[in-house]
Amino acid sequence: MKTLVHLLQTLEETSATHQKKEAIVLYLSSVNEIERLHTIALFCQRTPKRPVKIALFKQWIAEYLALPLWLIEECHHTVGDLSETISLLVSSETTEITTSLPDILQHLYELPGKPLEEIKSTIIYYWTHLDSYSCFVFNKLLSGNFRVGVSQNLIAQAIAVYTQQDVGKIHSALMGNWSPITHTWSELFHFTDHKVGSQPYPFYLAYPLEDTTLVTNNTDDWSAEYKWDGIRLQMVHRGQQTYLWSRGEELITDRFPEIVAAFQALPDGIVLDGELVVWDEQRTCSFPYLQKRIQRKNVTEKILTSYPAYVMVYDILEYQTKDCRSLPYVERRAILNTLLSSYPQERILLSKAYSFSNMESLNQLQLDAVQAGAEGLMIKRNQSEYQYGRKRGDWWKWKKEPFTVDAVLIYAMQGSGRRAGWYTDYTFAVWNGDQLVPFAKAYSGLSDSEIKELDAWIKKNTLEKFGPVRSVPAHHVFEIAFEGIALSSRHKSGIAVRFPRILRWRKDKPLNEANTLDDLNAMLSNGLS
Repeated sequence: MKTLVHLLQTLEETSATHQKKEAIVLYLSSVNEIERLHTIALFCQRTPKRPVKIALFKQWIAEYLALPLWLIEECHHTVGDLSETISLLVSSETTEITTSLPDILQHLYELPGKPLEEIKSTIIYYWTHLDSYSCFVFNKLLSGNFRVGVSQNLIAQAIAVYTQQDVGKIHSALMGNWSPITHTWSELFHFTDHKVGSQPYPFYLAYPLEDTTLVTNNTDDWSAEYKWDGIRLQMVHRGQQTYLWSRGEELITDRFPEIVAAFQALPDGIVLDGELVVWDEQRTCSFPYLQKRIQRKNVTEKILTSYPAYVMVYDILEYQTKDCRSLPYVERRAILNTLLSSYPQERILLSKAYSFSNMESLNQLQLDAVQAGAEGLMIKRNQSEYQYGRKRGDWWKWKKEPFTVDAVLIYAMQGSGRRAGWYTDYTFAVWNGDQLVPFAKAYSGLSDSEIKELDAWIKKNTLEKFGPVRSVPAHHVFEIAFEGIALSSRHKSGIAVRFPRILRWRKDKPLNEANTLDDLNAMLSNGLS
């Protein structure tokens, strides 16, 4: 555990990417194979399941320290992070132990399902026998909130240096359904010429297109596709079995039986890349309709009928059990066209590729994409390979402009982590007659200096406190951007927006000029979502 803690502290203290990579490589070479694998799993967000609700952690620490629960709550609100709060409260109680990381994690993996008193005694033991920072890390592992400030690409690069293997193979090995409980280090990084079982490939991601001349100067080199508003999906069909993987590496096969049934009719040994959407025969439905499917693990006949799922396929990564990612984009598309033409399936749709000759035709394609329910365009170089991670140069995404409204700040909540102690999470409202109705929460978009200025104002002008939340008088107007809008029975406004964020602080805007609920409903009725 001490070695991991030292690594985390080193990563926290440096912002230089090459120094972070060097620190990870040094760590990998200094620990045994079991600890190495457990650490890589943690860095890839493969953490133990949280054994009990977070509320019980507060109750148990209050009982152990003989403090009232309200005081623990106040400490939590002041510090802003429960893991840090507990580590600070028990730091003077510790009698340090040298338990290894694999042993601690083994205990955490085994805790779910144990009697509540056994879970409690195990957790309190570690709380009171780890130093403050180790206790903080333990709490992050315990709560399922363990995060490391390094990308998976950097982790893969470090492993590649340590193992002296190609980084692309490392990316590929880190995909799929593995854990330090079911695999060994040797098994995970034992490379063969082809994938087996359910294992997917690393997803290739695009950069936002900011300079359109990159693609309009040589239009013959590029193709455009619609950027569908759904969930990125890899469909792995091997050994007559089908596996559906989300981009977050979640296996969601059992939630979409109609897609699995369609793939059973396709030849064996293929992997396709596409977008999972809900389709109404005219255009794709907005993202909230797909969310209703994703959130349902028990798929009823009514759900299948009300929210029919389709896959818009735009690439093929494996064909006849052979990895074809190194083929040019146009060749992969030709294989894909032949495959789907030979084995047509209602639920598997080919996302068309379009050519364009100038900026005017590209603009028209984007307008057509939005009309079809897409977010914009994907623009891909015709000779590009299917790579891994986010690469600049061959794949670009060109999204439609976000929707914007001017809204009024009415609530603020303390942030966590780096933002602990600051009011950084905000609730915004629009006018409904002479009343303000909350419609969105946002926490990104302000500079550090703006956060500091707004935090000071919130603390001086609080009307009421509700735990970590404060209500404030209607005074400040902000321009809020979002990607989509839909009806919602769960929100007081009757409206839900997708990916809200702050564009700017409208200090020039009077309160009475903020947008209204009628404005949001007009966006909805005009089909802008």
